[in-house]
Amino acid sequence: MEMKRSPPYSNAKPDRTPMPSISDHPLRYALVNELHARPFPSLEAPCHAVYVAIKEPVEAANRDRALDRAHLLALLDRNGSSHPQPDATHFSGPIGRADLKWESHTEFVTYSAFVKGISDRPFDPSEAEVFPEDWLAGAPGKRVCSVLIRVEILPEDESGMIDKLEDWFVPESLAVSRVVDGAAVVAGDFRIDPAGHMRFAVFVRPGTGERRIGRIVQRLCEIETYRSMSMLGLMRARQLTTRLNALDPQLSGLVSALDTSERSPEAALHELLTISSELESLAVQYTFRFGATAAYEAIVNQRIEVLREQRLQGRQTFGEFMMRRYDPAMRTVKSAEARLRSMAERAQRAAELLRTRVDVERSAQNQKLLESMDRRADLQLRLQRTVEGLSTVAISYYAVNLAAYALEPLAHPLHISHGVLMALLTPVVLFGVWLMVRRIRNHFD
Repeated sequence: MEMKRSPPYSNAKPDRTPMPSISDHPLRYALVNELHARPFPSLEAPCHAVYVAIKEPVEAANRDRALDRAHLLALLDRNGSSHPQPDATHFSGPIGRADLKWESHTEFVTYSAFVKGISDRPFDPSEAEVFPEDWLAGAPGKRVCSVLIRVEILPEDESGMIDKLEDWFVPESLAVSRVVDGAAVVAGDFRIDPAGHMRFAVFVRPGTGERRIGRIVQRLCEIETYRSMSMLGLMRARQLTTRLNALDPQLSGLVSALDTSERSPEAALHELLTISSELESLAVQYTFRFGATAAYEAIVNQRIEVLREQRLQGRQTFGEFMMRRYDPAMRTVKSAEARLRSMAERAQRAAELLRTRVDVERSAQNQKLLESMDRRADLQLRLQRTVEGLSTVAISYYAVNLAAYALEPLAHPLHISHGVLMALLTPVVLFGVWLMVRRIRNHFD
């Protein structure tokens, strides 16, 4: 089967209008080519498709993409097929009887094989042998999605088709609907068969275009791929919920104890910062997965919407199946994400309150310390002045005696006794010493 791709403007006459002289942005052509990078396959019923998505279990977004390319080249070399460009993120080409389509995405790579004809046994596991088991075992990652799609012509009598669907799929899980304005009927039960494949059936009306069939098949593959990728968020959400259930009572207890004085604010703040650090660590671990889950969910809903489903004989549609079983899982993810964000905000607010309380208590302690220091300084000042007074008296005592001994030879001719001389010198010396001490104190102040 060929994936037909007619060149654009094939019937248009060559345009010899000269190009304008203005320079193009260096990314202009690359950005336009990106719009046409992944064309839909062209399929002719009856046919079947085999689809596999492979993802690294950890750090898939930062994986070594050279390993993905090497894995692709190993498959191409098995079939003697040509290689893609070195930096290609998508590739289409034949591998044996099948047409291969390879795409590299942010977290995963996909392999699609489209083969003409269908087997007598519906969804025969041998159809998946287009991707050899040993080649799959050497994949740089794990299989996250595997799909078998059987495309048949829609019979005039739809009752026979319904009987086939009830035989092929689990009735209670079966989703079936008319799509694309009645061009086809699609069905699936979203269960993994014993061979490890998800199975879908497509019945197309006679005369349906090959590209339309290819778009329907491609969208079924995308629905299953992005549903699987988004459900990874549910597993992470359950893990997160378990941890949040353990942290929530601790956080609530700390917040409730903010208005009591049973424990030291510093100790409470330390414990709260420990909880806040763990919440921030959880946010770092889960933010990417939850963001990717939201993006994948949007793609799933968009792909189902573009199918333009119509109910078939009262059966549930793909949209109703997702609404009943898929949407609650996505709400669980959103709830866990919102709870993590709320607890982180609560912890932050509580930490701010505790910091304020600690600052207030420290300010009160500092105020008391300053008051104590003021009292101590005042006492030291009074002691200093007392010492200054005593020192003045002591200095004056010695100074008076020295002055008396020095002036006694002069006082004797004047018939001034020693006692009188001491009495006369004492006020003068006291005043002088007082001036000297005051001058010294003023100098250092």
